[in-house]
Amino acid sequence: MRFLRRNADEATPAAEETQAEVTPGDASRTPGKGRPTPKRREAEGKRRGPVPPPPRTQREALKRMRGNKVSKEERRAAAVERRQRMMAGEDKYLLPRDRGPVKAYIRDVVDSRRNLMGLFMPLAILVFVALLVPSPQVQQYATLVTTFMLLAMVVEGFVLGRYVTKRVRAKFPQDTSRGLSIGWYSFIRASQLRRLRVPKPRVTYGDRV
Repeated sequence: MRFLRRNADEATPAAEETQAEVTPGDASRTPGKGRPTPKRREAEGKRRGPVPPPPRTQREALKRMRGNKVSKEERRAAAVERRQRMMAGEDKYLLPRDRGPVKAYIRDVVDSRRNLMGLFMPLAILVFVALLVPSPQVQQYATLVTTFMLLAMVVEGFVLGRYVTKRVRAKFPQDTSRGLSIGWYSFIRASQLRRLRVPKPRVTYGDRV
């Protein structure tokens, strides 16, 4: 037992000498952290706060889901508000094709005129009803009237497109919209029933724009 204890005591100075023989490069090294670097998701989770515990029952899970969701009344009220703002012509709530001062001016020019193209939808309904009538004469007259009406609408749409394009070029000389695009937008607006136009007309018939 003394022999073993003596050996242990003798080994102590040798170990101390070994530890003392440290190179300058080893002394300048930074000791390791002893733990892995946390991931970005874990670090963000710690900054945001503790994660809530998982629900213990199905009722608790449903209650938590309902608390995070927006109620139907709130969504319905938000949809109604967006609809009202869009019908009022607020640029933020309009479709991309209807945004901008140029499109608003085109709508005003079209809405201030009475157009034959506004009867396009009633004419389509008339043709559908005529096809259901089992009478060749009624169908023949309906087809004839529809053909003349469509030709008149095409001519009126062409004239309206040129007129609106000229007005837009005079009011917005810096605008780079093509004449075909302006004419087509005017045609689509004029072919809709006035009460169904989106956004609602801001002018009445005969107003100067």
